[in-house]
Amino acid sequence: MGLIGLYLIAAGLLVAAGIAKAVRPDDTARALAALIPGRRVPSQRWLRGAVRTGALAEAVLGLVALGAPRPLTAALVALSYASFALVVAYARARGGTLATCGCFGRPDTPATRVHVAVDLVLAGAAAAVAAGAPSGGSIATLLAHQPWTGVPLLFVSAVGLWLTFLALSALAALEGARRLVQPVAARGTSAP
Repeated sequence: MGLIGLYLIAAGLLVAAGIAKAVRPDDTARALAALIPGRRVPSQRWLRGAVRTGALAEAVLGLVALGAPRPLTAALVALSYASFALVVAYARARGGTLATCGCFGRPDTPATRVHVAVDLVLAGAAAAVAAGAPSGGSIATLLAHQPWTGVPLLFVSAVGLWLTFLALSALAALEGARRLVQPVAARGTSAP
């Protein structure tokens, strides 16, 4: 299970994003409403409920995947991230680079190419873990076989989780702001 660190990042991100969307479902519901084609968009109340339910399921999957890195849980994590990549790519296609994906329950999380790439990398890592994980393993047995009983692995995974969150939120917001300012700056710097 050579990609276990990326898998732990993926599962941890599911927990963090799931909790964020469960607490603040409105922005994600609005983002989903913008992605639904046609005129028959469900009510905002229904969408909020659906987002909250899906977000809680996402957080529970992340917790279970963290505690039991087994083939089934890892495959579900891989499927989740592959689905997220498709939704983010669809959001980019529908609304351009400034469209929000609502991934962290906030409106300022634009759908970027980095987001799609991160989702695909995490899906691949989870799929690799699914292919090589023992069917009865737990995080405790996994960490017992790591140097220093897994403390370095957990530390690096926590740092990776934080950096991934920043890449998907703060870096994405900066990219969106740069794209808004770039056309204005280009007009203002033209030579006479």
